[in-house]
Amino acid sequence: MIHPKLSLRRPLAVAGAALMGLAAATAIAAPASAHQTAVTGSAPCVTASGDWQVNWSVANSEADITGTVVKVRSTTPNQPLTGITVNAVLPKKNDGTLTGVQTLTKNQQRTKLTVGARWVREGRHQNQIINHEAESAWVNKPTKVCATPTSPSPSVSPSVSPSTSASPTPSATPSTPATPSPSVSPSTPATPTPSASTTPPAPVTPETSVQSTCDELTYAVTNPEGGKTVTVTVTPSKGEAKTLTVEPGKSGSVSFPAEEGLTVTPSGEGVADTTPVAWEKPEGCDSGAGGGDLPLTGAAAGGIAAGALVLLAIGVTLFLVARRRRLTFTA
Repeated sequence: MIHPKLSLRRPLAVAGAALMGLAAATAIAAPASAHQTAVTGSAPCVTASGDWQVNWSVANSEADITGTVVKVRSTTPNQPLTGITVNAVLPKKNDGTLTGVQTLTKNQQRTKLTVGARWVREGRHQNQIINHEAESAWVNKPTKVCATPTSPSPSVSPSVSPSTSASPTPSATPSTPATPSPSVSPSTPATPTPSASTTPPAPVTPETSVQSTCDELTYAVTNPEGGKTVTVTVTPSKGEAKTLTVEPGKSGSVSFPAEEGLTVTPSGEGVADTTPVAWEKPEGCDSGAGGGDLPLTGAAAGGIAAGALVLLAIGVTLFLVARRRRLTFTA
């Protein structure tokens, strides 16, 4: 019995199909991009009384969905802020910014505004809620004095002295009218040159997100580079609490079995929003979580991986069949 030389063409084709299936699963299951707000402020000048005004602006990083303001915090809470409030809509990136105005007294030298937002992405099998804890900006009191508009001074009407009644004598001379004095305009005081103010960099804050699928509720934390290690304790309404520790530049998550009425409450250093988050049943779930057959959720990475394994098995079978048919026997 003579065996022909083995060809590597079929094994390489099978391996390529398996790699393509695994690559597709990895691409579809990739994490979502970061969402954030950009807070800026400017104070043009100081009034004559010493008060000054800050013009605040909050921008959205997302061009396809709007955000909702969930937190507004100022270091000068006694000074009212108009325009930027909780539940205010954050316009899409290309539709402008959310603006506000705050007036401060002469005794306040600086102020900071912190704004947190929430985005909701809806899908057929899952609803994803992204919370960005906070973005802050400092503004120092300016030194430039606001220019005071000057009103024109009224012109002086010339006064004419009455003429003396003529005497019977023909040699009487007429009186000469008085010449009006020119008006003097007040001089405008020189505007002092403002000194450059240094604004400290905004602190790096972690980003949290909550994802509801048909069978679980996942709470995730993304800690950007340049921050500090964050420890978050997530307590469910039923069951035991779970602790999540995330180092700078990394992310982590904890999951809880989905059921009607389930809520989770985050707490810990660096977590500004401690509002309980409820599990929301996505569209397409045939039955509630915790019983019966659950529908396909998420990116279906398991199904793609299973398909890759099926392709691998088919390739191996075809290779063995082809090898058996090519065997020849000699007497």
